[in-house]
Amino acid sequence: MLPLRRLVKKQLGELLIERGIITKAQLEKALQVQKEKGGLIGQILVVLGFTKEEEIAKALTVQYGFPFLPLESYELNKNVVRLIPENVCRQYCLIAIDKIGDTLTVSMSNPLNMKAAEDIELLSKCNVQIFVSTMTDINKALDKFYGKEKK
Repeated sequence: MLPLRRLVKKQLGELLIERGIITKAQLEKALQVQKEKGGLIGQILVVLGFTKEEEIAKALTVQYGFPFLPLESYELNKNVVRLIPENVCRQYCLIAIDKIGDTLTVSMSNPLNMKAAEDIELLSKCNVQIFVSTMTDINKALDKFYGKEKK
């Protein structure tokens, strides 16, 4: 796994303000909540109702260059999805979406979680390529592949 390099030096909040997605006052409120309760700033902004998950995911793609993948329009292969155990997928909020040779492509809601990527590389014995999807999209896909079919 290569170390992460920001393509854009701005913080996520600054990018969202610049793109007209949130206001400075909304960012300050979210930062206050983060200081008090912890958590990821993007998730806090969503919980507070200031933006949508998709906007956070797209901003991360701008910031770090990860491709954005809306899962609802992507055909997943159950054999690929199940290369990663359900508990690991749910723990890290990710899903395997493709495997070509020794490269496993996963979509994550938090692509900055390098521990998750390293764990997936160890589990799958593959190099990991990261895409970004929303937490909601990933959880829906996991429910489809693991949820109701599981006995």
